[in-house]
Amino acid sequence: MIFAYGCEDLDTLPEGDTVTTGQKEEVVANDPSKAEASVNAVFAQFNQYMPNEDAIGSRHNDIGYPSVMMFTDANGNDMIQEDNGYNWSGNNLEYSDRVYSSRECQIIWNDMYSIISNSNNVIGSISIDTEETLSKFYLGQGLAARAFSYWVLAQLFQFNYEGNQAKPCVPIITNENSNDAALNGAPRSSVQEVYDLIMSDIDNAVNLLKSAEEAGVVRKDKRYISLAVAYGLRARINLTMHKYSEAAADATSAINASSATPAGIDDVDDPSFWTVDENNWMWGIIIAETDPVVTSGIVNYISHLGSFNYGYCWYNGGRQINKILFNSIASTDVRKGWWLDENKTSANLTSEELAVMDDHGYPAYSQVKFAPYKNELETSTNANDIPLMRIEEMYLIKAEAEAMSGGAGKTTLENFIRTYRDPSYTTLASSATEVQEEVFRHRRIEFWGEGLNWFDIMRLNKGIDRRGAGYPNATMIFNIPAGSDILLWRIPEAEIQANPALTDDDNNPSAPAPSPVSE
Repeated sequence: MIFAYGCEDLDTLPEGDTVTTGQKEEVVANDPSKAEASVNAVFAQFNQYMPNEDAIGSRHNDIGYPSVMMFTDANGNDMIQEDNGYNWSGNNLEYSDRVYSSRECQIIWNDMYSIISNSNNVIGSISIDTEETLSKFYLGQGLAARAFSYWVLAQLFQFNYEGNQAKPCVPIITNENSNDAALNGAPRSSVQEVYDLIMSDIDNAVNLLKSAEEAGVVRKDKRYISLAVAYGLRARINLTMHKYSEAAADATSAINASSATPAGIDDVDDPSFWTVDENNWMWGIIIAETDPVVTSGIVNYISHLGSFNYGYCWYNGGRQINKILFNSIASTDVRKGWWLDENKTSANLTSEELAVMDDHGYPAYSQVKFAPYKNELETSTNANDIPLMRIEEMYLIKAEAEAMSGGAGKTTLENFIRTYRDPSYTTLASSATEVQEEVFRHRRIEFWGEGLNWFDIMRLNKGIDRRGAGYPNATMIFNIPAGSDILLWRIPEAEIQANPALTDDDNNPSAPAPSPVSE
């Protein structure tokens, strides 16, 4: 028999905040379901309406983890947008978010450590040696979520793992040191130390979830982490660490363990990517119509990103793809229609959808990838779910990792693209690094708007070159070399002041804003 676990109410706060770890372990051992509220609190943190309002005031880009997605995409080369009075990404476009007093810096730090704190509540309440199946499932959730959170932080506050292992990363707060850290603070741990924790957590999560699923305990819906998602997270982490054979193996395991299947050409030749019910989604943030981010009308992810729904994009010019990247997409590739072309049309759109784009004055190269909620044009109900992992990513990780570890990555890539995106696809890439670069191009296309691009930029040690991309503001056209200090986020001022183990000297270097360059 299969038992699906997960609570309906994701706004439940953790139980037993004032109970000692030992007492919590005893309660959970007697009744494992007591951990459920703590697990739900972890995933409630991913979807929040202005969770940092008390600290930074009312900010319409303060929406939980999607804030991180929005900030980092705007930092890159591919999310073209105008800096104007209706766009909340101006600071990210110009890198003034790197000032350690910036609100965006505070949002990222608070949100990721809130997920970590709630994960610690779960981890601290269940022994790693538990033999109880439901407890294994819950503990796996906490460990995997903590691994994910530190993986995100590690790539924002320091350069990539390879070659930077001894450099300072972020403070490690676990269930074991949280009380001491609250009193005495916590210093920055090294990149190596942070990744050691990440790998320990995700390895344990994989083992626990494998055992739980074999015993018939599975997640109730896709907001929770399955064994396949845990394999997918470990594939990401190994790829980031340049452990390519391990990344290929984990991507393969994720594919084999998942019930998700890649979206075919007929699935993505219309606007889509709005619900976790799509067969290619492995993990996502599930948004309910009653959530405050939805009832707010405009303080939600699709308000800032969507073209077909009511929101900020109706007034700020919307979001466009890098013009050079768009021109690299073959005419036979279904993804060419995920954006308007130079003539403001798309083969993927109906006449009604084209009329909406025209009525709202969207420029060439604007996105039509993301459908409105329930495919209702011009809806004001912005309850779109948000993708955190799709099965297509596993195929692209597998292709890159196989190529970089001496395997048949080129064949994997060509077979995947031909089957699911472009029947005419071939690549001239021959060396391992050429295949890696071609996979990077496909990742830029495939996951545009899904908050993954910055992590690719950092793990591949790329710079930010916006020349020729189509940025409407000349002040936003940069050519930032790889390894520049401005690419790193700074520990927020509030954390430096509140953490006795940190001083200003412990922060990442203060870097001047990048200087605009000509096209």
